[in-house]
Amino acid sequence: QVQLVESGGGLVQAGGSLRLSCAASGRTFNSYNMGWFRQAPGKEREFLAAINWSGARTDYADSVKGRFTISRDNAKNTVFLQMNSLKPEDTAVYYCAADYTDGYYYTRRYGYDYWGQGTQVTVSS
Repeated sequence: QVQLVESGGGLVQAGGSLRLSCAASGRTFNSYNMGWFRQAPGKEREFLAAINWSGARTDYADSVKGRFTISRDNAKNTVFLQMNSLKPEDTAVYYCAADYTDGYYYTRRYGYDYWGQGTQVTVSS
């Protein structure tokens, strides 16, 4: 089992940047592929990015490709989401999630096992 805690959200102007962090508990962090999702008020949860256990493979939604970068530091049990060129439509609660795969190379956009509590990102125009 793993517990996830996001941080780094806040208020930023359009065009600005934020870096979200997600700290994971437990000793088997590198057994999990990791993902970032978001949910805006009145909308369904949206997949943003995923990274496999080693960091060798990443996947991005079209809506954030080229603006957001996912990365991980297995030594620190942490996954990051660097967000650049933020837009007001990026305003949402951002969640990290863990997918237990025990070393599977490919990531997926659904079916994650564990979720953090979320961190609010607000982009002003």
